Amino acid sequence: MTVATFSMPVGSAFARHIHPDHQLAWAASGVLTVVTEDATWVLPPTRALWIPAGVAHETRSCGAATMRSAYVRPGRCPIRWPAPTPVAASLLLAELIGYLAGDGLGAGQRARAESVLVDLLEPVPMAAIELRLPAAGPARQVARALAGNPADRRALDDWGRQVGASGRTLARAFVAGTGITFGRWRTRTRLQSALPALAAGEPVGNVARRAGYESASAFVAAFRRETGATPAAYFARPPAT
Repeated sequence: MTVATFSMPVGSAFARHIHPDHQLAWAASGVLTVVTEDATWVLPPTRALWIPAGVAHETRSCGAATMRSAYVRPGRCPIRWPAPTPVAASLLLAELIGYLAGDGLGAGQRARAESVLVDLLEPVPMAAIELRLPAAGPARQVARALAGNPADRRALDDWGRQVGASGRTLARAFVAGTGITFGRWRTRTRLQSALPALAAGEPVGNVARRAGYESASAFVAAFRRETGATPAAYFARPPAT
């Protein structure tokens, strides 16, 4: 197991890439966003993401962050999770990652610490908010505009007048291109845009208003429907082990 630390100033990103080793990505400080083909994961210091070898991904910082990643050789690892899996970053796990990043560890010390770290990797129910874009055409124009301003409340007919398509045509294109209705797609866009601020500890009411919700309760209800948890529970630090 190799541990590397990366300082990531505001707006930093590692473009889409693939590792031959498994990666455990963790924000020692700040908030990270990991984007795969199918989902986006927003990671405060209370969560880490296990990324299997060969999975293409992009990593971004939400504000200034420090990423500390452990890289594990697939042939020497007992974990066989086939897809990216969020895990609880307990205080003990965080300390072990830092310990393994240090110099001067003997072979026995390193082997024991690595074994304990692997034992601590427990998946947590942290649903990714999957958000695919329509492939092309007017629906993609609408999707990109909403991604830039999720609080925009215009209906599909209003969008249609802007992009030159009927509301009904846009509705069909969203279902065909994303697998969900326009209304649900917009909800996911709003929630995804809110995740970095929530992870950074901003008040829910402020985040809700920026995301286009009239009240914090409406935002929390939508968040629970999509993820199965409230924002507070979603980002809570796991109990000490």
